[in-house]
Amino acid sequence: MKHPSQNTQGRQDTMPRTAKAEAELKVDEPVIEGRYAQLGPYTVAYESMKQDMDPAPLFRGLPDDRCQCPHWGQVVSGRIVFRYADHDEVFHAGDAYYGAPGHLPLLFAGTEIVEFSPTAELNRTMEIVGRNLAGAQS
Repeated sequence: MKHPSQNTQGRQDTMPRTAKAEAELKVDEPVIEGRYAQLGPYTVAYESMKQDMDPAPLFRGLPDDRCQCPHWGQVVSGRIVFRYADHDEVFHAGDAYYGAPGHLPLLFAGTEIVEFSPTAELNRTMEIVGRNLAGAQS
């Protein structure tokens, strides 16, 4: 979606925007609901966790078996943990966060996040995650 704004030369530009209700529902599983929209070179994700989840096995096959895509986001409710090789970072409702490459998320029921990720890196990651998920369901 686009929202008009005025640039420094007085011309109307269209700024990319979206809202949760407008984002496409792409994941509706017992563990997670995910709505996603493209904003320029980024994907915005609105994710709601329905159950606790440790998705570490889904990242097998990526470098160091960890997510290599950076994410910027905000925890709307609940909490999320990013586990790195040498430390954990915990984010609670109201926190804005940066998830650096090389993390493994730990998700908790009742958590809602809004997250921005570079689409190209996210797609590379999700290709492996999807393959691992398909293998786990067979």
